[in-house]
Amino acid sequence: MLSTIASFINAAIIQGIPLLFGATGEIITEKSGNLNLGIPGIMYIGGISGIIGGYLYEHNNAAPNAFLCILIPFLSSILGSALMALIYSFLTVTLKANQNVTGLALTTFGVGVGNFFGGSLLSFFGESGSISLINTGLAYKTKLPFADSLGLFGKTFLSFGFLAYLAIIIAFVSSYVLSKTRVGLNLRAIGENPATADAAGINVNRYKYLSTIIGGAIAGLGGLYFVMDYTAGAWTNDGFGDRGWLAIAIVIFALWKPKSAILSSFLFGGLYIICVYIPGLSSSAKELIKMLPYLITIVVLVTVSARKKKEHQPPASLGLTYFREER
Repeated sequence: MLSTIASFINAAIIQGIPLLFGATGEIITEKSGNLNLGIPGIMYIGGISGIIGGYLYEHNNAAPNAFLCILIPFLSSILGSALMALIYSFLTVTLKANQNVTGLALTTFGVGVGNFFGGSLLSFFGESGSISLINTGLAYKTKLPFADSLGLFGKTFLSFGFLAYLAIIIAFVSSYVLSKTRVGLNLRAIGENPATADAAGINVNRYKYLSTIIGGAIAGLGGLYFVMDYTAGAWTNDGFGDRGWLAIAIVIFALWKPKSAILSSFLFGGLYIICVYIPGLSSSAKELIKMLPYLITIVVLVTVSARKKKEHQPPASLGLTYFREER
């Protein structure tokens, strides 16, 4: 029984890590007032960019170096997802395009690009089959050397690759920056009232660009984790499922707080796979259970809205285009 519980917790954390990357990135973005519904597409781009970078390195090196197997896909993922976020920023901040439409368009674009290159990358080099980066996958899945010596605790909580711990560190650092630093104060001020922040001498557009690009890069690492750690360097078209949308739901569930997103992501990760641990469920019952994260999010949203506590509300200017001429 204990081993089953430990296995479930371990699986919930594994499922929750890409959600945590996506949620943390979206929280940083939304704190500036930008509602980026392109996060699912950005996660796809982060994943396929890492796959492309890793494949090009492995393809051209008979004996790939483990450090470069990690570094090249990592940088490729950040570059690809940051570029997507830059496109979103240019369209919504500079060109004043509708944020909802732009985000949804980027999601559609990101999923399409990911599936296209995931399905045809090998054919560009005269090969066939599906992408499988064995060396890169093993490098990313390398766990802490002392994990096995700590028994069930080590197997449950310390048997992950470095990206899992990086996700938690980023969430804590983001929480500190947003709540304890001048940069975080300025960013939150922009999210609440960009006109007032602009009048106070804060460069609104610069903050919106940087927060969205940084948030997009972090979210893209969720895609990298999925393809390198979760699937061990293999790409499957549409393999991400609805994880990108779950990450956006976690933002609401966590009340726009990165630290709260940590446990929220693991909770959602557990709910995502709990049907596997309940014997005798029909396929329809499993699908109903998979709806729980969204139902819980709706309940939290309704409850928070009814209480009307300022600290539990989204940024006041979230999703609204800022026109400086109107202030």
